[in-house]
Amino acid sequence: MPLRTKFLFFAIIVGILFALTGLGFYLLLGIVEVDYNQFSAEYEKTKKELSILKEKNIELEKKGQAFAEYLLAQGATSKQLEELKTKLDLAEKERQELSKKIQNQPKLGNETKKNTIEKPQTSREDQIPAAVAKISPAVVSIVVSKDVPKLEVVYVDPFGDDPFFKDFSSGIRIPRYRQKGTEKQKVGAGTGFIIKQNGLILTNKHVVGDTAAEYTVLLSDGSQKKAEVLYLDSEHDLALINIEGSGYKTVELGNSDTLKLGQSVGAIGNALGEYSNSVSVGIISGLNRSIKASTGKTIEELNGVIQTDAAINPGNSGGPLFTLDGKVIGVNVATVVGSSNISFSIPINEAKERIKSYLK
Repeated sequence: MPLRTKFLFFAIIVGILFALTGLGFYLLLGIVEVDYNQFSAEYEKTKKELSILKEKNIELEKKGQAFAEYLLAQGATSKQLEELKTKLDLAEKERQELSKKIQNQPKLGNETKKNTIEKPQTSREDQIPAAVAKISPAVVSIVVSKDVPKLEVVYVDPFGDDPFFKDFSSGIRIPRYRQKGTEKQKVGAGTGFIIKQNGLILTNKHVVGDTAAEYTVLLSDGSQKKAEVLYLDSEHDLALINIEGSGYKTVELGNSDTLKLGQSVGAIGNALGEYSNSVSVGIISGLNRSIKASTGKTIEELNGVIQTDAAINPGNSGGPLFTLDGKVIGVNVATVVGSSNISFSIPINEAKERIKSYLK
């Protein structure tokens, strides 16, 4: 083989090696992966190394181009130069892809962009309807019925059968009421809430404490059920009644020990015995209060009760006091007549302690 041809062949081999060396650098860079969990110092070190390799690659590219020009001057064939150009183009493509990788790498340290998912802030106006929707299916109205005398008006002689006034009172009659049997009448109303799916309902003792009365529960779907009194606690004004059936919606009992002054609460009940599932909203105005409450017949002393400015009207007794996350934290029990929204509720933890045997 002539010396010129050997030299040309050797030069081509050297050029190809230069190109492949550059390509090797790009392939090396292509497999470099940035560990996002490393510290920013490690990232900066890696970036510096990539920059150095990039500069070396550019330098090799320039040398390869100069070498190609030298080969052309030495009489290399166009086919040989075309093959060399193809390899250089491939190296350039790899370099561009590597450059894009470097640009698209997320930054570490203080420059890292964190994809933080922020929870939307829920306003009080949104929380209240959600809490009411959660609780109201388990809130019931309690109607108190009793046999009362059925009266009729009769006209009688005011002097009766006295013979002395027989002639004098002839034709004189006055109206008087006379019992004509008995009839069932509504004599009271209150509220309760279902705490077990088998129909167990928590309410106040003063709502269902009349042993001579009958109690009808009006459910949120409009149906009516006769109720049986299971438990009466005069000291804490608590009671349990039960209705037949199963699968009833229940409330979630919260923790009244965690209440704070100023915390928002709501009340649901059979306001005035006429407006079922009436909702009022207020705050916790006081904790651990002691009050004397009158039922009209007796006076009860209750200790450790919750004070709220949520309206608790007659008929709301026995209904739930609840937090904005829909958990019951009290049993509404009393209000100060003539006051501006001063009402009271028995802490649910007190109630749970008293009826724990029924909750099992």
